[in-house]
Amino acid sequence: MKQLMTALAITASLFSAGQALAQAEKPTVVLVHGAFADASSWNGVIRILEQDGYPVVAVANPLRSVAADGAAVSAVIGQISTPVVLVGHSYGGSVISAAANGHANVSALVYVAAITPDAGETVAGLAGKFPGSTLGPALAAPVPLADGGKDLYVQQARFHQQFAADVPAAQAAVMAATQRPITDAALNEPSGEPAWKHIPSWYIYGDQDRNIPPQSLAFMARRAHGKAVQVIKGASHVVMISHPEAVARMVEKAAAGQS
Repeated sequence: MKQLMTALAITASLFSAGQALAQAEKPTVVLVHGAFADASSWNGVIRILEQDGYPVVAVANPLRSVAADGAAVSAVIGQISTPVVLVGHSYGGSVISAAANGHANVSALVYVAAITPDAGETVAGLAGKFPGSTLGPALAAPVPLADGGKDLYVQQARFHQQFAADVPAAQAAVMAATQRPITDAALNEPSGEPAWKHIPSWYIYGDQDRNIPPQSLAFMARRAHGKAVQVIKGASHVVMISHPEAVARMVEKAAAGQS
């Protein structure tokens, strides 16, 4: 009996060591939210990824300018020693396209209803490349800033239908009240050379996106030669909130390099 207990203890110890090693080998997932949102928009995705053993960092995106926001996310990546899967939502796609440059440990880019700019392109330009976006009329009056710029918000009364139509109304109301503004300059700032030209990319978005037309999202995914592209039927712009399981699985697919 003593020998059996010893053998079981050794087996359990080896199993635990194996689990720890498997988790240590998994890349860190860095999540970057977009405009009119915050890091809590990834909560559902984070829960799934952490359950599956992935280390996760949800960055507070400043939403001030593509270059400055990219530098802020780049600084976070610079403190991570493991491989990184970099994930961006909406405007956050422009940010990760800039932030990944110069980091050899970034193994994959995941664009979640996200802008995927080429050099010189802007968020506003790509969102308006094809018809269908109704974001412009849904914006509130710009808020003047001390430096001469302007902050943009979505009107709270229109937030649910514009931004998160497939999220329960009560949840969308909280999102509307806590939304973080983006500067108008950030949406019109030309992007630099994008990381998706040398780092493989994955795509997931909804076919009912009212911020960035699905046709625009499909164009950007094709242009970047996305290794996998998933379109969620009926999903709004915040597909990571309404369909966290699908988004988490796409991130895991990217982590494994699967097409």
